Amino acid sequence: MQSTVLIVLFAAVILASLLVAPRRATVEGFFGGANAAGRAPGLWVLVLSQVTTWIFARSLMNAAILGYFYGIAGTLAYAAYYGSFLTGGFIVGQLRRGGARSVQDWLGGHFGRSGTAAYNLVIGLRLLSEVFANLLVVALIFEAVWPGSGTLAVLIVAALGFGYSAWGGLSAALRTDVVQMLVFLVVFGLALGALLLSPGFELGAVLSAPGVSGPYNGWVLLAVALLQVFSYPAHDPVMMDRGFLADEATTRASFLHAFWISTLCIIGFGFFGIQASLTGAAYEGELIGTWGQMFPGWIFVALMLSLLVSALSTLDSALASAARLMVEEWRIAPRSLRGGRLVMAGFMALGALLTLWGNATLFDAVAVSGTASMFLTPVLLVGLVAGRHIAVWSYLAAFAAAMLGATAYFARGWAPVATLLPEGHKYEQLLVICVIVLLAGFAAVLAGARRG
Repeated sequence: MQSTVLIVLFAAVILASLLVAPRRATVEGFFGGANAAGRAPGLWVLVLSQVTTWIFARSLMNAAILGYFYGIAGTLAYAAYYGSFLTGGFIVGQLRRGGARSVQDWLGGHFGRSGTAAYNLVIGLRLLSEVFANLLVVALIFEAVWPGSGTLAVLIVAALGFGYSAWGGLSAALRTDVVQMLVFLVVFGLALGALLLSPGFELGAVLSAPGVSGPYNGWVLLAVALLQVFSYPAHDPVMMDRGFLADEATTRASFLHAFWISTLCIIGFGFFGIQASLTGAAYEGELIGTWGQMFPGWIFVALMLSLLVSALSTLDSALASAARLMVEEWRIAPRSLRGGRLVMAGFMALGALLTLWGNATLFDAVAVSGTASMFLTPVLLVGLVAGRHIAVWSYLAAFAAAMLGATAYFARGWAPVATLLPEGHKYEQLLVICVIVLLAGFAAVLAGARRG
C-alpha cells in the first residue's frame, strides 16, 4: 500500500512539472532563464529555485545519516555548507561589481583559456555527480519500498526528468522548481511537525545527541565544512548561474532568504536521523529501511516523497546548467535548442549508468568536489577581493594542489595513497588534506601575486 501511494503521489508531481513547463521554448529562455515575455525571474522564483536545487535528495540524506552517526554535530556540519549562500552571494556581488557576467568570464579575463578550462573541468564533474547522486537516492528509495525496482525506477525518472527539462531548459527548471519546492515544503512540513509532536521526541535530547558513533567526527566535519564554505558555492554552476539572472538587489535578497530557509530544512531533516539514533534503531538501507520501521506509514511516505521531489528538482537544474556549460563555455555543441538537449541527454545517460556502478557513500561526492574546489579560495580572495594580479602558473599550481587533494581522498583505500595519509578516521584524513590544499594554494597564489 505504501509503495502504491508513493508512486501515485510522485507521478502527480511529475505530471504537474510537465504541465507548468513552458509550452514554447526560446534559445534565450533555454540558456538564460528568461520567460516567454523576456523578463528575468522575480525574487521568490529565485529563492525557491535556489533552495530546492540545494536541498536535493543527496543533501537531505547526508544530513540525516550524519545526524544518526554523529548526533547534532554531524547535522550541523552538513548544515554549515549552506553558509555557501552567504559566501556565494558575496562572490557574485564582487563579480558583478567588476563587470563580470559569470565566474568563467572573470577567470578567462585573468587567466585565459587555461583558467576557464581548469574551472570548467571541476564544475563538469560536479554536475555529473549531482545527476548520479540524486538518481542513486531514487534507486535506494524504490528498492526499499518495492524490492527489485531500483534500476527500473532510475530509468523512468531519468526519462521523465529529461523530458520536461529538455522542453524548456533553464526557463523550465525555474518554473518547475517553484511547484516542486512548494510541494516539498508542505509534505516535509507535515512530516517534521509529526516528529516534533510525537510522544518520544525531546528537543533537548536531539540538540545534545552524541549519535551512535559519538560526536567527535561530526566536529571534524564541521571544521572541513568551514574550510570549504568559501570556495564551495563558486564551483556550483547551479547557484552561480542564478546569481546573474536578475538585478543585483533581487539577487542579493534571494541569496539571503535561500540561506535561512535551506539551513532550517537541512537541520530539520537531520532531526530524523538523530531521532533514529536516540531510539536505538538499527541502520538499514541508508536510513530508509530504518524510518520504515520507526514511523507510521504516512510519515514514511511523506519523507520518501520529500526525497523524490528534491531529487527531481535537482535533476532539471543540473541538466540546464550542464547545457549552458557545454554549449556556452566549452562550445562543443551549437547554441540552439537541439544542441542543449543533446548535452542534457548525454549527462542524464551518464548519470544513470553511474548508478549501476555507483558508490553508495553519498558524502564522498560532496567531499571530493568540495576539496577540488578549494583552489578557488586563494584565487578569489587574492585576485577578486584584494584586486591583485595573479600569475597563470600560480593559478594552475593551486588547481593542481586541489585536484591532488581530491584524488587522494577519493583513492584513500588504495595502498600507495593510504601510506601517504595520516592514520585515523577518513574525516580526519579529509581535514588534513584540506589544510594542506589551502596552504599550498595560498603559497602558490601569494608567490605569483602582484598589484594590478
